[in-house]
Amino acid sequence: AWNACPGGVCIGVISGFQCDCSWFLFLFCVFLFTLVWLYFAIIILNDFHNFNEFIFKQRKLWLDWSLVLLTATAVLITYSAVLWELACRILRAPVTALCPAPQTLLILTALVVAAAFTGLGIKWAEEWRSARTSLQATGPFLHIGIVGGMTLLAWPLASFIYRTRKTGLKVFLLILYCMVMIVLYLAPLGITSPCIMEENQLPPKPALVGHRGAPMLAPENTLMSLQKAVDCNVQVFETDIMVSADGVPFLMHDEELTRTTNVQDVFPERAALNSTAFNWTDLQQLDAGSWFLERRPFPTVQSLSVGDRYRATKQRIPSLKEALEAAKQSNLSIMFDLRPENHSDYQSFVNATLEVILQSGIPLQQVLWLPDGFREQVKQQAPDIQQVYGRKRLQDEKEPLLHVNLPYQDMSFEEIRQYHQDNISVNLYVVNQPWLFSVLWCSGVSSVTTNACQVLKEMKRPIWLLPSSTYLMIWVVVDCASFLAILWAFFLLKYVGSLSSGQVCWGGLYCAPAGCYTLKHGCSCCHPSLN
Repeated sequence: AWNACPGGVCIGVISGFQCDCSWFLFLFCVFLFTLVWLYFAIIILNDFHNFNEFIFKQRKLWLDWSLVLLTATAVLITYSAVLWELACRILRAPVTALCPAPQTLLILTALVVAAAFTGLGIKWAEEWRSARTSLQATGPFLHIGIVGGMTLLAWPLASFIYRTRKTGLKVFLLILYCMVMIVLYLAPLGITSPCIMEENQLPPKPALVGHRGAPMLAPENTLMSLQKAVDCNVQVFETDIMVSADGVPFLMHDEELTRTTNVQDVFPERAALNSTAFNWTDLQQLDAGSWFLERRPFPTVQSLSVGDRYRATKQRIPSLKEALEAAKQSNLSIMFDLRPENHSDYQSFVNATLEVILQSGIPLQQVLWLPDGFREQVKQQAPDIQQVYGRKRLQDEKEPLLHVNLPYQDMSFEEIRQYHQDNISVNLYVVNQPWLFSVLWCSGVSSVTTNACQVLKEMKRPIWLLPSSTYLMIWVVVDCASFLAILWAFFLLKYVGSLSSGQVCWGGLYCAPAGCYTLKHGCSCCHPSLN
């Protein structure tokens, strides 16, 4: 039924909820909040395999949680984006209202995103530093995108300002909007990126270190993974060493065997024991490859050939001796951690490992020693082994560091360049995404440890490289275009009129001018012409 409204004023009441402009502000904040979370979700994908491993360690449940993350994020961003798009359409209406369901869901969206950020800060705080690093790769483009988005906001904002009669609100919104735009226009003054440089200043491409081999193409820490790493042209095979109960060093990352072997089937009563509690004969009975096909730790598993799938099922836990022989044949360096460092027999682990290395015949220059425990002993017995440190150099360093191995979050590009100038080799881990590899390449890092050697080996240059003069030109053009578009929006809506007239009910969510009618669920709207 159509009902005339005096003066064409919309009732603006949906199920008892009165118009409240604060809901539009809240909606805008939630939309920005979800956009920021989307950005974080994309950034942390580089490290998400670590999260999957952590969950398995805690719950013995393997799932690619990145799919859950992306799906949930897509739902949140889609919902808030749809609401904000509708809000922008009707922002020019003098009165609006939001029905109870969107209000509740909007609050729920904000709470979910807030909980996600809180959990990130508590359990995965290093990802905040990852975000800081990511801004060096995305900063120039984020600036363009944000300026563009805020420029588009000028249209509904101008329409609303010209229609509302509240002078104080008009002034507040105009001042706030102008301040935000001024900050955005000047933001490039604070944007730094190592990839803003001339082409001839680009450092050499970083060498690749295979993280447990090539774990996207083969079961980690197996001879197949080592060979796949060789096929990717990696220069170093990074692995983890443990020592069996009878003194045989072998390749294994986890303290338990449950994730990467079938120990639950072969030795169910001993499955929860530490990997070092098994003797070598028992370890040789375990299948170290079938889990790779069953759990699919990376999406690349689906694209393996039939031959590679069969080969994966035949993998066994390799001894350090076997790995050294394979590395020697392929002229591949090997870098390793010796686990667990808090074991009571750790010194005997060091002795057993060092003995195997010395007996293998591999050139000691190809061995990169990471463990800190009993390092001085190793230096004395095998001075040609390259010592790699998992820390930054100290001011009072007794002897100069030649090699450091650190998380990529721990070094700024200024530090990387300084280390490079001081002839210190810097290896950063774990680098899987091309955007991150590009930033570190521009920074001058010596090498990176990666799960995705098959991806990074194909990169011939960083994803983007901009001379400073080109970036300056882009900055000026974007800011000028934005300023002119904003002036045009305010001019057009002032002297030509609003983009569309009328008040419409959008699916019962909002109420805006178009004629006065009533829907079954109580949305009433009015049009000035119907009096």
